[in-house]
Amino acid sequence: MSILFFMIGISLMMALGFLGAFIWSMRTGQQDDLYTPSLRMLLDDSPPDELPNVVIPSESSRRISPKTSTTAV
Repeated sequence: MSILFFMIGISLMMALGFLGAFIWSMRTGQQDDLYTPSLRMLLDDSPPDELPNVVIPSESSRRISPKTSTTAV
């Protein structure tokens, strides 16, 4: 019987802790705008000044040569 009261006490303390965290987050403005930050990464502020030096492999280097085996031994 005492373990039941212990478990009820622990669950009430956890519930009060979650309620306190929720009230704190509402008062400090944590839940004000949930939509805009997810879109911020999609919008570019300005285009890059120059493109990076990227080496594009030629078409012949992309082909698999007949001597190359792709199977495991």
